[in-house]
Amino acid sequence: MSTSPVLPRRVPVSFEFFPPNTPVGSDKLKTVVRELAAVEPEFFSVTYGAGGSTREKTLATVRDIAALGFEAAPHLSCVGSTREGIAEILATYRAQGIRRLVALRGDLPSGTATAGEFRYAAELVAFIRETQGADWHIEVAAYPEYHPQQRYARRDLQFFADKVKAGASGAITQFFFNPDAYFHFVDEVRALGVDVPIVPGIMPIHNYARIAQFAARDGIEIPRWAALKMEGFLDDTASVRAFGLDVVTRLCERLIAGGAPSLHFYTLNQSALSLEVCRRLGL
Repeated sequence: MSTSPVLPRRVPVSFEFFPPNTPVGSDKLKTVVRELAAVEPEFFSVTYGAGGSTREKTLATVRDIAALGFEAAPHLSCVGSTREGIAEILATYRAQGIRRLVALRGDLPSGTATAGEFRYAAELVAFIRETQGADWHIEVAAYPEYHPQQRYARRDLQFFADKVKAGASGAITQFFFNPDAYFHFVDEVRALGVDVPIVPGIMPIHNYARIAQFAARDGIEIPRWAALKMEGFLDDTASVRAFGLDVVTRLCERLIAGGAPSLHFYTLNQSALSLEVCRRLGL
C-alpha cells in the first residue's frame, strides 16, 4: 500500500505526546512537533501523570509547543485533587493563553487511598464550566470497547453522556483496531442525545509487544488474524512496521468513509509512522 487512497473527504488530525523526562527528550520532541506540523494538525495534546505526577512537565511541554506556534491541549485529571488545586492549574493555563483541555478522571498514584474532591470526569467538566465559563474547548475520553474498570456497558455509556451534559465540547476515544466498535459506540451515545464530535484515537504500531500490552491492560481487542500475523514476524521489525501501517491505514480509511470527524494519533513521541499513515490517507 504505497499510494494515497481516494477518500471521500479530508479530515483534520491531532497528535498526542507524553511529557519528556530529560532535556534531550524535550529537544527531540520539538523536532517531532515540527515534523508533524507538515500535516497542519488542529492541536497537540500532552498527557498528565496519575495524581498530577507530571504536572510541571506537562505545563513545560505545552509551553514548548505553544512557543513553536501551535495550539496545545494539556490533559488534566482530577482524581486525588482538590477544587482549589484544579482552580490553580486552570489559572496557570489561562495565564498562558491555553483554552483547550482534555479533562479526565485519571488514576490515583500507587499507594493513595482517597479519590479527593472529584470522583468522576463529569464533575471536573462541570467545575470548569461553573468557575471558568464557556471559553474553554473541553475534550473528554470515550471508550468504544467500554472502560476496562466498567462491568456494565449501559452504565459506561451513561457516564459518557454525563460528561457531555456537564459541558464537554467533544471527545477523543481510547485507541482501538475494530472500526465496528467505534461506529456502534457512536450510534449508542447518539441515541442518548449526545451530539458532540467523537474523534477516534489511532495508535500506530511502533512496537507490537508494547501495543499488545497496552491492549491487554485496557480491554482492547486486537483482531486475531492481525495478532497472529504480528506474532509470527517475531523480531522482524521491518515486517511488523509494514504490516502495522497497512492495518492502521485501512482502519483510518474505514473511519473516514464512515463519517469520523477527525483522527487523533497517539504518537508515543515519534513522528514517522503517524506521518506515513497521513501520507497514505492523502492528509
